[in-house]
Amino acid sequence: MKILTIIPLAVILVSCGGNERQPDRQPNVAETREMLQRINKVLVQQDREQILDYIKRNNLVEMKESPTGLFYYISGTSNGPKVRKGDVVEYSYRVSLLDGTVCYQSNAEAPATFEVGHGGVVSGLEEGILLMRQGQSAKFIMPPHLAYGLIGDSKQVPARSIVIYDVELLAVYR
Repeated sequence: MKILTIIPLAVILVSCGGNERQPDRQPNVAETREMLQRINKVLVQQDREQILDYIKRNNLVEMKESPTGLFYYISGTSNGPKVRKGDVVEYSYRVSLLDGTVCYQSNAEAPATFEVGHGGVVSGLEEGILLMRQGQSAKFIMPPHLAYGLIGDSKQVPARSIVIYDVELLAVYR
């Protein structure tokens, strides 16, 4: 809902151009790009603050943050293989929202798989899986830009949702 307020406000500010009235003037590509970058920075910061608040409320002090904004905690020690690009991974998962609503979860009889480095999953999951070894479990908290983005998935994940992935890495195939 915040984005619906911010974008029109930003468009009005850019098109007004201050106190000087400039009829028929439309923002050029560079001005529009700059405006959208400013909006994006605000949204990313708001998402980060929501995640930090969630971490604090739930006493998840062991969480770390990657340079992209992925929050993660990997549990369990393992001598299993570390995941590399090109590996096929088999994993179980549960995807939920910050309010605890479960959006998706894997089937115990048929774990999920994907080839690392070839897309097909949200970028935050791929980034997090690359931090793991076979046999480990993890919690990933992903801001929208690493998960389902501005529009969600049109099924279970609403627009601009922060999601939590609870993952167990069952197998790594080279």
